[in-house]
Amino acid sequence: MSRVSDDEVIPSGALAAKMGIEWVEVDPKRVVARMPVEGNTQPFGLLHGGASGVLAETLASIGGWLNAPDRMVLGLELKVNHLRPARDGWLTGTGVPIHLGRTTQLWEMRITDEAGRLVAFSTCTLAIRAPDGD
Repeated sequence: MSRVSDDEVIPSGALAAKMGIEWVEVDPKRVVARMPVEGNTQPFGLLHGGASGVLAETLASIGGWLNAPDRMVLGLELKVNHLRPARDGWLTGTGVPIHLGRTTQLWEMRITDEAGRLVAFSTCTLAIRAPDGD
């Protein structure tokens, strides 16, 4: 679990913790988190594309959960366009809902570097289900 403030706990999961993801802003209409490039690189020293995917889906999933707190939120599809390499520093991901339906949600995420340049653009479709999985 991660904290945004002393009284706000976000159930991010073990993978987000391993990736070093830190929450900056958490609201049902906008979620923001940051992640270090260091420790999340491929053999050539560049940010691994899978790391961008983890950040993007984590943003969408937490945003989805904030909009359906008594439901189970499951990723159906994740699409990530990698637009620029990152070698160091921190990335900031911002997720906003495009569609908030009863059974599905669509989220858009933008991942930027410390200079504000777009590193990756992503969309994620979520399934919203009853807690028992039906």
